[in-house]
Amino acid sequence: MKTYTLYLFRHGLTKGNINAQYIGHTDYPLTMDSIETLKHIKAKHHYPEVDAVFVSPLKRAMQSADIMFPKNNKIVIDGFIEYNFGEFEELTAEDLKDNEDFQNWFRGDINAAPPHGESNAEFVQRICASFEKVINGCIKSGVQNIAIVSHAGVLMTILSCYGLPEAPMAHWQMDAGYGYKLRITPSLWMQANKIEVVDTSPQSLSELTQTENE
Repeated sequence: MKTYTLYLFRHGLTKGNINAQYIGHTDYPLTMDSIETLKHIKAKHHYPEVDAVFVSPLKRAMQSADIMFPKNNKIVIDGFIEYNFGEFEELTAEDLKDNEDFQNWFRGDINAAPPHGESNAEFVQRICASFEKVINGCIKSGVQNIAIVSHAGVLMTILSCYGLPEAPMAHWQMDAGYGYKLRITPSLWMQANKIEVVDTSPQSLSELTQTENE
């Protein structure tokens, strides 16, 4: 049976990431150091060749995708934009530690939302609707190898909702420039909306183990 390969990659770092700020829709570019880091990762491990690249509309994802996949046109998916942090945007957890709205939201209730932001439920619904549309479209059109370059929260949501083995969001944390390789089997996708996580990428689990043992 024909299967499809999906890669999920987190974008490089911005000054907001480095400062531990909540950065959602603020359109920060990559730092110069992060650009060099992505180029180093690419030179050392090589990003895979793919047929289609889907990206968040924000600069940090677009710039990262251009480095990872310079030969591919980028297909912008507005639904893959980062979380809307509302009034928490550009603040840190330390800034917000005495904010009651922040405390309620930080507990993780699915219906909690930052003031003027989106709730956790709205975020998950948005990501899932966009992701299912992309995957169904690729299967229908026969596009066999695809990549998504987006934000940690977006990718961790995808993995926690659709990934096998099943695991909570925190399990799927990834460093900037890295991510996961997944196998899409159409029958499993159609029956259960599940995708198998088969490896890390661009560095494989075997390479990671070898590096740790050296």
